[in-house]
Amino acid sequence: MPEINSLPEGTSLQRHNLNHQAIEDYLKTIYTLASAESPVSTSRIAEARSVKPASATSMIQRLAKLNLVNYEKHYGVTLTPAGEKLALEVIRHHRLIELYLIEALGFTWDEVHEQADILEHVISEKLEERIAAALNHPKFDPHGDPIPTKEGKMTRVDARPLVSIGAGTQVCVKRIMDDSNSELLRYLADLGLVPGAVVRVTEVAPFQGPITIDVDGRQRVIGQNVAAGILVRVQG
Repeated sequence: MPEINSLPEGTSLQRHNLNHQAIEDYLKTIYTLASAESPVSTSRIAEARSVKPASATSMIQRLAKLNLVNYEKHYGVTLTPAGEKLALEVIRHHRLIELYLIEALGFTWDEVHEQADILEHVISEKLEERIAAALNHPKFDPHGDPIPTKEGKMTRVDARPLVSIGAGTQVCVKRIMDDSNSELLRYLADLGLVPGAVVRVTEVAPFQGPITIDVDGRQRVIGQNVAAGILVRVQG
């Protein structure tokens, strides 16, 4: 996708569309980062967007002028109510599209993130509601991420990282944190570590060693870095 500033002056519609998409992408990024730490620093936003800090600061200042974020230099960024509402709308689009692509069009869960990143910016609210109705108004996407309601309410996922679970504990996989890593998603699917799977931690090696898990009677071994991105709920 071309950068906004690289487009010829005459391509005003394309400039408008890219600018609109960039605004939504930044708001979505800020909302996601704020779940771990708020206010969100410009350096964290720049890293997440894979841009230089100066570029991130320029966009944040633009968002502040639009009353979509609160920004103070050296303090960080928070979303305004209007910014949060727009971020949740985009997230709702994204997660509904992911599920629809799987349920209706036969995509696999490692293919849908990239497609949804494109389509989330262009579907109408009418189409969004048709998709939601066709899917019977789902609460979660294929990776276990909660889908915001039309009113902007987000369901809280009561789960903890698999890496924190001790040996002998049975858990249910609830959510995969990195839904953009196609290679990781294919790996987890091959292991059977998908949302809804009930597994048992059988061994945790010391000194941050690997974790052994029983998945349908098969012993699977994963690293702690992978286990840290799998959220689970203890059973019984």
